[in-house]
Amino acid sequence: MSEYLLEMSGICKSFTGVKALDNVNFKVRPGKVMCLAGENGCGKSTLVKIISGVYTKDEGEVLFEGKKISKITPAEATKLGIQVIYQDLSIFPNLTVMENLAINSEITAGRALVNRKRWEATAKEALSKIGYNIDLYAKMGELSVADKQLVAICRALLFNAKLIIMDEPTTALTKREVDALFKTVRQLRDSGIAIMFISHKTEEIFEISDDVCIMRNGKNVYSGLTSDLTPQQFTFHMTGRELTADHFIPKNISKDPVLKVEHLTLKNKFEDINFELRKGEILGVTGLLGSGRTELALSLFGLEHPKEGKIILNGKEVHIGSPIQAQNLKIGYVPEDRLTEGLCLNQPIADNITLSSLKRLCKAFGLLKKQDLIDDGNIWKEKFSIATDDVRKFASTLSGGNQQKIVLSKWLSNDLDVLILNGPTVGVDVGAKQDIHALVHELANEGLAVIIISDDLSEVVVNCSRVIVMRDGKIVGELEENDITEEVILEIIR
Repeated sequence: MSEYLLEMSGICKSFTGVKALDNVNFKVRPGKVMCLAGENGCGKSTLVKIISGVYTKDEGEVLFEGKKISKITPAEATKLGIQVIYQDLSIFPNLTVMENLAINSEITAGRALVNRKRWEATAKEALSKIGYNIDLYAKMGELSVADKQLVAICRALLFNAKLIIMDEPTTALTKREVDALFKTVRQLRDSGIAIMFISHKTEEIFEISDDVCIMRNGKNVYSGLTSDLTPQQFTFHMTGRELTADHFIPKNISKDPVLKVEHLTLKNKFEDINFELRKGEILGVTGLLGSGRTELALSLFGLEHPKEGKIILNGKEVHIGSPIQAQNLKIGYVPEDRLTEGLCLNQPIADNITLSSLKRLCKAFGLLKKQDLIDDGNIWKEKFSIATDDVRKFASTLSGGNQQKIVLSKWLSNDLDVLILNGPTVGVDVGAKQDIHALVHELANEGLAVIIISDDLSEVVVNCSRVIVMRDGKIVGELEENDITEEVILEIIR
């Protein structure tokens, strides 16, 4: 029997003359966690779609359990025991847990009539495979992302999965939920199932994976044991450049606060919040999910409406009733979910960049010239090194890091006093992450007052000159520059 469950050699795939995969070699061992890593656009998704039968390879050879597979279809991949859990989890949000677990089996078996007892038995069997307990009649759309992940894993196991591919499974999870997911992954690995874990989060890769394959520009540049790599080597293989995490050192903090919050309270979300923010500094706000950190950000941008307390901007009390009022007060907000809240994906890059500055670009009688939008878009494309050859292309064509740069550009094309960044590098690869951090440092040192809201503690430590820690809607700690470490923050959070 072969040492490898899956072997791929010399895999090539092109789209309209552009090579997405160029002579890729890839191996997965049974009962091991293989991490497939690489920056956005490196070819990871194309490789997964070939493995799962969505795409057909142009060249190369595929062996599964030592047997040559000439052509893979999605149905054939399922029969072989290959299951993919995509980022959207492919669930039916309006159906129950039981219905989501049983429906694929029913369709595969060609059954036309619903038998609730059979569906319940199927669902219970699926959940029992990892010892997971949940209400079978709960609506999937009402579950946490972590619970949805586990239901998707249980569904995959119903088809006697031998290889489970997880596409960026930790993107929307808290640290506690990631730990729970990793416990399940190890359980699956120890039962002999191979796990292909797609990620670009360095710390998670070193924690969970046995083997790693790193891709760059459609080629695999490293394959081997994870333990043979250092984090620095991993980052170099990913990006092709040496990256160093430069800690933010404020150079020009204003004497008086630009923003002052006094006794701010939003019922059932947070209470008695007090802090000051000065120009030239980056203030971190961190805490576990449900700590009130996001609701605080939304209140400062007019999307939530606290009934108690004061918001004082440049020495004057203000009432922020809407995002338009916040923008008029020179406050910008970059949301955590850029895809649904920060971007118009099926609109041109230039239109996205200029979305919040249309008033500035308007000519007489409120008319806009398309060329003005394009010219403004090109200015920010060059300033932030957005990787596109044409700002008339849709925002959906860009990688996550470049999309985030668009969202930043949208606000920075205005004259801001305060910029609030909620999860500024969620779903962004390591190279783009460092670029965004460097950009934020530069903006702060030019006099912008910045708030970073994040549960990525390494991000908080590297970027913030002062940190507020929240728990259960209250500020439970405030750290100055020399005291900001992951260990200290964790101790306060818990």
